[in-house]
Amino acid sequence: MFTVFQAVYARFIRFIHFVHVLQLNHSARRAGLAQVTLVLWLALGAAASFASPRELPLANTYHRGLDLSAYWVSEKYDGVRAYWDGERLWSRGGHPFRAPPGFTDGFPAQPLDGELWLGRGRFAELSGIVRTVEPAPVDWQSVHYMVFDLPVTGVPFTERYRRLKALVAAAGSRHLKLVEQAPVASHEALMRRMHEVVSAGGEGVMLKRKASLYQGGRSDDLVKVKPYEDTEAVVVRALPGQGKYEGQMGSLLVALPNGRRFRIGTGFSDAERARPPQPGQTVTFRFRGYTATGLPRFASFLRVRDDEPPGDPGDPGDPGDPGDVDGRKASAKASKDGYGMTES
Repeated sequence: MFTVFQAVYARFIRFIHFVHVLQLNHSARRAGLAQVTLVLWLALGAAASFASPRELPLANTYHRGLDLSAYWVSEKYDGVRAYWDGERLWSRGGHPFRAPPGFTDGFPAQPLDGELWLGRGRFAELSGIVRTVEPAPVDWQSVHYMVFDLPVTGVPFTERYRRLKALVAAAGSRHLKLVEQAPVASHEALMRRMHEVVSAGGEGVMLKRKASLYQGGRSDDLVKVKPYEDTEAVVVRALPGQGKYEGQMGSLLVALPNGRRFRIGTGFSDAERARPPQPGQTVTFRFRGYTATGLPRFASFLRVRDDEPPGDPGDPGDPGDPGDVDGRKASAKASKDGYGMTES
């Protein structure tokens, strides 16, 4: 972001020097300064847009009753969300991925939406690769950018997908892959497809509404189908264990985006109990429905969400869910150790 400001500032200084040397008259100076003001305003807006997370389409959880004839189904890749702006890959939280030289060679100039993916069951390994400040080309050799949408407004997904297929085919990049879409006939067929993917080590499947437009936020235009539900919470603190867990973490007190607190006590390895997630970190957990009071049932820890690459020097940190305002609010509350929260 500072590079943009430095370039604009340098242009501003050169222009002022130009005005001084040529001794422009008063009206010309006013016109010139107006031009500089416009340039600064546009550049500041561009810099701010890079510093702020993009609002990307996000998935709701599947529920019976959807008209499946209106959807296509694809595998849900256990990867890291990435937005290609035509020049660079960006994270959901608005940070640039430091891909090695050559990784994006052949990528189209048009923006793309997709996920960086290493393979089924390899999310933790991928997370470490994409967060590295100095990328190692050998680590990125097997990483693919799985693209599933074309960020174009006012165009239905069927047409966007047709264009996307053509772009990927023309790119000729071994790192750029198209997410294959297929029709689904019924709930039973959808469940069979989901279980096939899960049995092969995948995470589940996604439904995409064929007539949907490209727009940010959660909706039934994009639906995830998994054998369990999962979501995120912000760590408040680790709670001490008893019995066989004495001297280690027994459970994790976490905060949901709405401020509700609860404990996660299962799903942790011995190493994670010895060195538990830290307050302010975002964790992903699985669960099966909700209690009568609205808390997740049978919550089980999955992982720390650490797929955000480091920000450029000077970028503000984001301790909560990148791109999620509610997550950042919960993180701020968690850092105060529960102010305004209800523990259940």
